[in-house]
Amino acid sequence: MKNFYKNCVKISLLSLSIFLFSNLSSAQILSNSTPTNFWNNVRIGGGIGLSFGDGFFSGSLAPMAIYNVNPQFSAGLGLNATFNNQKNRYKSTILGASIITLFNPIHEIQLSAEYEQLNVKRKWDDTNIEDQNYWYPALFIGAGYRSGNITLGIRYDVLYNDNKSIYADAWIPFVRFYF
Repeated sequence: MKNFYKNCVKISLLSLSIFLFSNLSSAQILSNSTPTNFWNNVRIGGGIGLSFGDGFFSGSLAPMAIYNVNPQFSAGLGLNATFNNQKNRYKSTILGASIITLFNPIHEIQLSAEYEQLNVKRKWDDTNIEDQNYWYPALFIGAGYRSGNITLGIRYDVLYNDNKSIYADAWIPFVRFYF
């Protein structure tokens, strides 16, 4: 099963690379005929999250930068930092990075593919449970409705693992902001 996940990641990254390269190549051809400023095509965004209740606290910060290759296609990089604390149970720190590609077949619809690699550190309050420190990959395929700078949608982690994922389910709703 482990090889299956590795092969899925390799195939997905290869597919994303080919897609990105083909779009960047066509963008390069266009940019040779029309001078553009790189930074005019960069948008900054990401997400901030807070969750708390009955002894539980979670906070996350996930900045992201994307480059608009053309009106339909964008690609970018992101960072992720999350801290969780459940009173008398555990504390965790999660740090990682992601690569994302966005495709808008029409202005209102946004399709996405995102590869995320996270380092998960959990320290359990119960000394009978061994502390954890491991890397967790996620490969999300998503779709959303876009209005202006905001996209609301859902994504699915094709590499989801019940035992290691930091997410409760493979299906995850999202809100993206880019300015």
